[in-house]
Amino acid sequence: MNTKTNSLSKLALQKFKKSTTGVFSFWYIILCGFIAIFAYILAPDNSSNANQMHLEIHSKKPGFEVLMLTLPTKRVDDQPFFNKFLYGKKQPITEIPISHFKISNNSLTIFPYTEIGSKNISKLYPISIFEGNEITNYIKTKKFYLGTDKYGRDLLSRMIIGTRISFFIGFIAVFISLIIGISIGAIAGYFGGKVDAFIMWIINITWSIPTLLLVIAITLALGKGFWQVFIAVGLTMWVEVARVVRGQIMSAKQMQYVEAAKALGFSNYRIIFNHILPNIMAPVIVISAANFAGAILIESGLSFLGIGAQPPTPSWGAMIKDHYSYIILGKAYLAVIPGLAIMSLVMAFMLIGNALRDALDVKN
Repeated sequence: MNTKTNSLSKLALQKFKKSTTGVFSFWYIILCGFIAIFAYILAPDNSSNANQMHLEIHSKKPGFEVLMLTLPTKRVDDQPFFNKFLYGKKQPITEIPISHFKISNNSLTIFPYTEIGSKNISKLYPISIFEGNEITNYIKTKKFYLGTDKYGRDLLSRMIIGTRISFFIGFIAVFISLIIGISIGAIAGYFGGKVDAFIMWIINITWSIPTLLLVIAITLALGKGFWQVFIAVGLTMWVEVARVVRGQIMSAKQMQYVEAAKALGFSNYRIIFNHILPNIMAPVIVISAANFAGAILIESGLSFLGIGAQPPTPSWGAMIKDHYSYIILGKAYLAVIPGLAIMSLVMAFMLIGNALRDALDVKN
C-alpha cells in the first residue's frame, strides 16, 4: 500500500512539474517566503518597522538619490541578534538629508536638503562628535530604489517588511482554518444524523454572514493588532474547509477499507484520522491554496479600512490607504507598487492551487 501511495505522489509531482505557471508560482512564493523571513537583513532601512522618517524628501520618485549625513550615536547595550532579526533595530541611527556641506578646521557645516534648494539654511556640528574619524565616512549618497512615501520613509524597505504581514497571515490563517475545519467537517461527515444537522446549522449561519463583516466583528472583539488580525481571519475561513471535508468523508466512509477498519474494531478516531483523511487531502490542499490568497486579500482590506495591522507596522493594504489620493497628484506609484505586490502574491497562490488541482486529479 505504501508503494502505491509513493507512486501516486510521484505521479502527481511529475504532473505538477509540467505546469509552467504552477512551478513559476511555487518559486515565486518561495522567494516571498525568503524575503519575509530575512526581511530586516534584506531591507536597506533595518530600523524597527522601517520607520526612519525624512520629511524633507517625502514622496520622491523611484531611483531618487540624496546626500545623507549619518550622525554618530552613543553606544547602547547590544541588541540580541535574534531580537534584531525579528523586530529590526530598536534604536536607529540619526540620518539627515543634505544638499551639500563644508568642512572647516573645527566644524562641519551642512545645508539640509530642501525642495527649493535654499542655501540660507545651515547647521553647524563640531568635528569632535566624529571622534577623530574621517568626516566623509559619515556622508554617503543614499539611493531610494522605489522612492519614498509621504513621510520620507524608504518605500523598498517598507515593501520588504510588509511581505512578512501578507505572507505569514496566509500561513497562520490557513493553519487555524485547517484545524477547526477538518475537525468539525470530519465529525459531521462521519457521524451524520443530528450531529451533522447541528454542525451544518452552525456552518450555514457562519456562511450567511459576510466574511469582511465577521472579520471586523472578531477584530473589534479581540482588539486591533498584529496577531489579532491573524486569528480573526483564521476564525472566518474554516467554513469552506469544513464543508469540503464533510462531503469527502460522507463519500469515503462508504468505501470498503472503512468497513474493514470497523470490522477490525478500530476506534472512530483512528478510522477518521489514520485512514479516511489521508485519502481525501487532495481537495483540502487545493482549497488551502485558495484560502492563502483569500487571507492576504482580507488582511489588505482590513488594513485599508484602518483596523488591520496598526501603524507604524508596514502593511501593503495600509500603504495603499496612505497613498491612494496621490494617484491624481502624478505619484500613482506610491499606491500602485503595493497594489501590484498584493496582486502578484494572490495570483501566485491561485495559480499554484489550479496546478495542484490538476496534478492531484486521479482522472487525468
